[in-house]
Amino acid sequence: MRVPFVKMHGLGNDFIVLDARADGVPVMTAALAAALADRHTGIGCDQLILLEPAQAADLRMRIFNHDGGEVEACGNASRAVGLLLGRSARIETLGGLLSVDPADSGVTAELPAPRFEWDQIPLAYAIDTHTMPVAWDRLEAPTAVNVGNPHVVFFVPDCGSVELDRLGPEIEHDPLFPERINVNVATVESRQRIRLRVWERGVGETQACGTGACATAIGAMRRGLTDREVTVALPGGELTIEWTAAGSIRMTGPAAESFRGAFESEDYPA
Repeated sequence: MRVPFVKMHGLGNDFIVLDARADGVPVMTAALAAALADRHTGIGCDQLILLEPAQAADLRMRIFNHDGGEVEACGNASRAVGLLLGRSARIETLGGLLSVDPADSGVTAELPAPRFEWDQIPLAYAIDTHTMPVAWDRLEAPTAVNVGNPHVVFFVPDCGSVELDRLGPEIEHDPLFPERINVNVATVESRQRIRLRVWERGVGETQACGTGACATAIGAMRRGLTDREVTVALPGGELTIEWTAAGSIRMTGPAAESFRGAFESEDYPA
């Protein structure tokens, strides 16, 4: 069976998009997602995105990380899907209901209000998520927030000097985080600008992470370090994050289609 796909990216964070609203898309498993995501023997991506029908929204978006694990949310992928649809839409995800609105200046995704309760992150035990009394080497006193998926954010003088390839997996798999964690290291450059690097669970360090930008901006705003609208600069480019008066998070930035193709389902394990 020949299966069509669209390869897309948001600031270099890249995706394979499969539209299961049409016939001809195999049942997605962790093994199949990981095989397609492999950059040497598959198509290659950070995340595989599966679009499905939904009852309470325009469509449902399922997200599989590079290792095949299914996760709750992906901000860059939300914008990419908005670009692919070419219209405003409500999208159902495991992390909640969100909306997308494409425009000439980019795509805006509006996410639900952030959650800060320790059991909503989730953490292994009750702890203050505003300033957590924990440390890994020089990374200490982070803030934790769930923006559809779980993040921990460290504010440091120079995020570029952090050994994220070493500390990222150590923190991701720490028993404090029973569902693992996305690790953000950020430098606040002004009340309107943050520089950020992200280690994504199940992926590694990426060029950009939309939910990481949201979580980091919310963490900075919650600590009074920035205004309620900021630019977050990632290695792949910039996003604008706004924490609205109503409590939702608005993320605006570019998305792009790279190419279209097809694969034979028999070539990949189910």
